[in-house]
Amino acid sequence: MPQTVSSRIGSLDFGFEHSPTKIIANRNCQEIKLAGLDVGPFEEGNEYEPYYWVALELEKSGIAHFREDENLNAAKLNKLQWSERVQAVGQISKLPEGFYPRLRRYLSGLRSDAAKTPEKMLESEKARQLTRDIVNSRLRKIVSIASAPAQTEQALMNLTGEERFLYEQLYALISQWRTQIVEHEEVEE
Repeated sequence: MPQTVSSRIGSLDFGFEHSPTKIIANRNCQEIKLAGLDVGPFEEGNEYEPYYWVALELEKSGIAHFREDENLNAAKLNKLQWSERVQAVGQISKLPEGFYPRLRRYLSGLRSDAAKTPEKMLESEKARQLTRDIVNSRLRKIVSIASAPAQTEQALMNLTGEERFLYEQLYALISQWRTQIVEHEEVEE
């Protein structure tokens, strides 16, 4: 049975939640025992690499914070948008690891902040516009390469998991469409 967009993105998001991410301990903390998982001990200032979902809980409890390069922000989105705009149509730049799951969490956090603090509304809207520009630029490129003959693995290596799924779906659909058009023309001749 074909996988839906929602289930595929959910699956990739689950993988992201269970992938290692870098954090820095805010304070000393003894080992924490969870059901089937032990984390820590943590020493203030040291870097650790727990699963993302564990890191999130450690951040919420004040034990640690994400390393700055692990988070998205407006400056990074600006840089990515610029990079996408200067690339040729058939060229797709490499996005940071876990880009789309991080992007969804970043935008969700901004929406939440904007609901509490009206000054954050402008920052949230700017981030959403940058996101639309990045996504639309990448979509045009994916449609373009999906319309071309089969691509080599080298040509597809900069696609994220979400984009690879979209490319495969589009390529299959376009190929079927082409086949039907060509076969239809031959029948009517």
